[in-house]
Amino acid sequence: MNKAIYIATSEQNSGKSIITLGLMSMLIGKTAKVGYFRPIIEDIEEGGFDNHIETVIGHFGLDIAFEDAFAITKSKLIKKKNKGKIGEVLDLIIEKYKKLEERFDFVLVEGTGFSGEGTVIELDMNVLIAKNLGIPTIIVGSGVGKTLEELLDSLYLAYDSFKVKDVEVLAVIANKVQHENIDIVTTGLRKSLPESVLVNAIPLIHNLNNPTVQEIVKELDAKVLFGEAHLNNQTGNFSVGAMQLRNYLLHLKENSLVITPGDRADIILGALQANESVNYPTISGIVLTGNIVPEVSILKLIEGLSTIVPIIAVEEGTYYITNKIGSIKSKIYADNKQKIEISITTFEKYVDLDNLAEKLITFEAEGMTPKMFQYNLVKRARQHRKHIVLPEGNDDRIIMAASRLLEMDVVDISIIGNKKQIESKVAELGLFFDFSKVEIINPIASEHYDDYVNTYYELRKAKNVTLGMAKDLMEDVSYFGTMMVYKGHADGMVSGAAHTTQHTILPALQFIKTKPNSSVVSSIFFMCLEDRVSVFGDCAINPNPTAEQLAEIAIFSADSSLAFGIEPKIAMLSYSSGSSGKGDEVDKVRTATEIVRKKRPDLKIEGPIQYDAAVDMAVGKSKLPNSEVAGQASVLIFPDLNTGNNTYKAVQRETGALAIGPMLQGLNKPVNDLSRGCTVDDIINTVVITAIQAQGL
Repeated sequence: MNKAIYIATSEQNSGKSIITLGLMSMLIGKTAKVGYFRPIIEDIEEGGFDNHIETVIGHFGLDIAFEDAFAITKSKLIKKKNKGKIGEVLDLIIEKYKKLEERFDFVLVEGTGFSGEGTVIELDMNVLIAKNLGIPTIIVGSGVGKTLEELLDSLYLAYDSFKVKDVEVLAVIANKVQHENIDIVTTGLRKSLPESVLVNAIPLIHNLNNPTVQEIVKELDAKVLFGEAHLNNQTGNFSVGAMQLRNYLLHLKENSLVITPGDRADIILGALQANESVNYPTISGIVLTGNIVPEVSILKLIEGLSTIVPIIAVEEGTYYITNKIGSIKSKIYADNKQKIEISITTFEKYVDLDNLAEKLITFEAEGMTPKMFQYNLVKRARQHRKHIVLPEGNDDRIIMAASRLLEMDVVDISIIGNKKQIESKVAELGLFFDFSKVEIINPIASEHYDDYVNTYYELRKAKNVTLGMAKDLMEDVSYFGTMMVYKGHADGMVSGAAHTTQHTILPALQFIKTKPNSSVVSSIFFMCLEDRVSVFGDCAINPNPTAEQLAEIAIFSADSSLAFGIEPKIAMLSYSSGSSGKGDEVDKVRTATEIVRKKRPDLKIEGPIQYDAAVDMAVGKSKLPNSEVAGQASVLIFPDLNTGNNTYKAVQRETGALAIGPMLQGLNKPVNDLSRGCTVDDIINTVVITAIQAQGL
């Protein structure tokens, strides 16, 4: 079941607050616990609050602290973007959203409002956030100042911006439409959009569009003279009292705001009297301009009236104030119950609630973005903390990775190396490093050295290993680290930054050995592409696997994929698709595919299939139209190491994809190999997946 919805717009003043309030009201009526989240908010003063958050939390009584309801302010976002650190912003947004998702049955996520600096990047950011949170979207647009064609075009453009990034759009709502154009707009949208998209239009509600007296006070920095208890009065139109009273009274309309110089006692008293008269409309308030306050006698007269509307005074002149009031964009505040109720009622009247609720409940997200995948990795590693040994303590990258892993507080770490040298390296690199939380081991000086020597000797004496050979090998960091895992003194090992793959894996093959159902050790990479995560195997271990080994690699890779939250759709890659190709290599892939089908009929698999047909929907459907894998493969199995290793590196370099791995499969306990060209991030990611493997996956 879907657990969230993202409300997005592509313009200022779209009125998405109506949608937020209406949706929240609907969800609370159908779901036990509803949360609210704004990834990006406008800048706020220190100690201040975001109005949207305050309104929603306050009105609906949500159990959310203000600081938990947003991720970052817009100015901080812009600074991060200018430094090329949007990835850090997404990490923060995902982390804060996930905490709310864990606490609540459903989370309403409200996108940015397109005001102030940075509006040019907001649509792209909204798309990126919805994509990385893996939640569907409702798009809201305003009809104010647009022709029908302009409104339809703007909404379709916004829809297309989300769909091109595979973000599902559940509904498109045209807001602030003239009453008489409701049917025309909805009909036009239905012609432009797929049938699956819910279409609604909401009319322009003047009571929501016009500011309250309270908003005017705040915007003009006005002084309140009378009627403080009625500042939430909703203004209608406004007019200037510059003519004689008898003529001005003819211009009053319901909820009129009267603007007049402070020395026009006739207009002030006449407007107040009209407010009480059944023969004239009610007024919402009076604005006194020119920094003029009525004389004491007039003030005393006003004080004695039974009904007083808000009367406020400002310094500026009438012309300036009139224009300023006309430019105020009204907002909905927590204490303005009238506007909130009007918003909810309007939403319920003009939006198809039953269909929308059904779409929200039945929506299922497809695929997983790289950011969400990485977040889930760290979260799972933290849930059941494991102990990982890093044998290459003399490598700077290992030290830097260990420092960051300590800050992340995700695993327990042992490092094999010389403590004084490591301390010196930490100081040289300027790292924060809590040595009290890290075990640094010199193999010869270890209390376990003799036990490890004897254990290895007993395990390998049948292979002509002598006690002297065992002593020499236990001084080797790879053998010592692997023995720590074998003996249960560590849950997994990550090595290879300074050693060959063979040097890392050989000790594991000698005494950790393979699982009972495994005849071969293989590897996978998690390829984090722009909009999805794919599993590539085997790209690191087996030069030329047989059909039987290839089938085993595919099965283990599919199980690993599923264990890490990726639905396995297996593509057995070759230079031809379907039955067209001939030759030993394609026959091997065809045989391996049939073996998998017989052993694991539950798995979706296609082979032989070419890479483009496996990952491109159009190509896949043209070559294998009846396949449930073609065009949407998530597990790609390469026929040999030459193809696999070159392909993963080509994809990584040419697309900028993050390759996490290799993760070894088939061993009884997790030992993973790094590339000697690995980065600090590579080491961290490999440690995290090793920790998850150690949890028993």
